[in-house]
Amino acid sequence: MSEVLIELVKRYSPSQMELPAVRFLTEWMNAHGFNARIDEAGNAFGIRGDEDAAHTLILLGHIDTVPGEITVRVEDGKLYGRGSVDAKGSLAAFADAASRASLPAGWRVIVVGAVEEEVASSKGAHHIRERFNPDFCIIGEPSSADRITLGYKGRLLVEYNLRRTVSHTARPEPSAGAMGATFWQRVSDWADTENEGLERFFDQVMPSLRSINTTSDYFLEQCNMTVAFRLPTRLTPQDVFQTISGFVTPGGELRSYGLEHAYEGGRNNALVRLLMGAIRSRGGQPGFVLKTGTSDMNVVGAKWNCPIVAYGPGDSNLDHTPNEHLPLDEYERAVQTLQHVIENLPTA
Repeated sequence: MSEVLIELVKRYSPSQMELPAVRFLTEWMNAHGFNARIDEAGNAFGIRGDEDAAHTLILLGHIDTVPGEITVRVEDGKLYGRGSVDAKGSLAAFADAASRASLPAGWRVIVVGAVEEEVASSKGAHHIRERFNPDFCIIGEPSSADRITLGYKGRLLVEYNLRRTVSHTARPEPSAGAMGATFWQRVSDWADTENEGLERFFDQVMPSLRSINTTSDYFLEQCNMTVAFRLPTRLTPQDVFQTISGFVTPGGELRSYGLEHAYEGGRNNALVRLLMGAIRSRGGQPGFVLKTGTSDMNVVGAKWNCPIVAYGPGDSNLDHTPNEHLPLDEYERAVQTLQHVIENLPTA
């Protein structure tokens, strides 16, 4: 049973409270052949190989989780606990595989446990993005030990605010709440038009109404709304924000945040071929997936001109759920796959 996996999951680390987990992982890496430290952003950061190696593989996982503690336990060969799937299982597999692997000449492997992936800041990944330019990158996210994730949708978060003077309810003017509902309906209608003829969810723009609230002090009434968008590669967050700004009734205001461009990588490159071969080497049948969420792939993919995929053990349908758990045999298969990839990195 993997010590790094169990102990990492035991250290509860919701976003912006990652330090105990970061300290543990940094200490573990230093004890297992890495040169490791806590970097300036608060990430757990470890290098195996020559610091000045000609080639770099970055294994970029995230060490934070969504809130909600789950009793950490092993039952029927499955590890239960917050983050076991999303995504400490993937991060621990990175550390385990890199510690076991014999590195090819000319390569260094960097393992990162990034902070604040589960919130809109993605602080850890932004820090790493500006400091490296790797040959290959694998993002640590669950897709099962036999599947490779090639892309994630983009994201836009919008806060809508409308304030208006209270009028008598017998008058025909719409209330602030009704005006907010009209804005949401216009957004929904626009998305329906954009999605006509598109069958893949990855190609569709997907708005969701996260919250809506109305208040009144009997002089002013207010409507506040949060709307999230999952975006295809053809639409930038900036373009979508400009479009929906035209749906706001007079007096309404919009604020955007959490902007991430969609990213879709190719399946015919050296990294994908390495992963496919590694999965087949242990009897697996590789498959591909495109995800409708976002990950740190969106952050680094916009800048790094290299093959990037996401890989890690676990069922992503269990992400953020109270039943989050990871089969330990699947975890070991993922570690073996990653070790095979590292040991077969091209030397020419």
